[in-house]
Amino acid sequence: MIKVESLNLVIDWDKTFPKSDKVDHQKVTFVNRYGITLAADMYVPKNAEGKLPAIAVSGPFGAVKEQCSGLYAQTMAERGFLTIAFDPSFTGESGGNVRYMASPDINTEDFMAAVDFLSLNEKVDPERIGIIGICGWGGMALNTAALDTRIKATVAATMYDMTRVNANGYFDSEDNEEARYQKKAAMCAQRLEDLKAGEYKLGGGVVDPLPEDAPFFVKDYYDYYKTDRGYHKRSLNSNGGWNVIGCESFMNQPILKYTNEIRSAVLIIHGEKAHSLYFGKDAYENMTKDSKYTANKELMIIPNASHTDLYDGGDSNYIPFDKLQSFFEENLK
Repeated sequence: MIKVESLNLVIDWDKTFPKSDKVDHQKVTFVNRYGITLAADMYVPKNAEGKLPAIAVSGPFGAVKEQCSGLYAQTMAERGFLTIAFDPSFTGESGGNVRYMASPDINTEDFMAAVDFLSLNEKVDPERIGIIGICGWGGMALNTAALDTRIKATVAATMYDMTRVNANGYFDSEDNEEARYQKKAAMCAQRLEDLKAGEYKLGGGVVDPLPEDAPFFVKDYYDYYKTDRGYHKRSLNSNGGWNVIGCESFMNQPILKYTNEIRSAVLIIHGEKAHSLYFGKDAYENMTKDSKYTANKELMIIPNASHTDLYDGGDSNYIPFDKLQSFFEENLK
């Protein structure tokens, strides 16, 4: 039998969004193929009957399910879908040691394990499963959709390509061999320092206090992760961040290589004013270039929305939940 870790799950409602009276909520766990037990919140429409379409949600990169992914999951459950929002391996309430590590492979597997769980759930129609990835998990969602043929529809919201930003820096400002070499050398040196210290050094979450001359995107993150709007005690971005070497393998493992072979439906959503918009535009272009499967692919730009406006809606309900509902209804039928 596949062994399940015993996780310490919080029963009380500790989300950054209010609890809905339109859905039933419970904590669930499932195991990925590396034997790591993942924790998730499951949301089921009240009085639902028959086999339901289902959606697995995760992200942003460094967030927990009590933040954005839970909001997306609960809202989509209100609209008729059985949903789960899960913590990735090594973070939040999920298992795995050491903590605060990330892996293109393991984190893609996390999404596939969520599809496993939904496929075997007695309330779910296994032929009607989709996924939503937010921020860095938008890129993971596209990578998963290119690998997992069971997924019928994918949404990538305000997405990052984490392999690109690690290898090239923000806005591709470090896209050269020398810059990459220096980053790799620094992480290799840090590996030895961590072993000598007997613990892994944290890289720090969102900067706090916020410098007056901070770029807009840093202020955007601060406004979400460091204020009552989105702070959570288990969120890496709200607190100590990833390990310094936590994302080392992202440096030379591009995750979007075969997205133009995705046959299932994909919707990429991005804010017009998001600093990360170039990730969404380029991902859509690469996904549709030289592809035979473009009819069910779409890029949606939300006017005036910043990156974090698609985390929780910002001050103008920027998340297009009506569009998400119609997209999944059309493609999970």
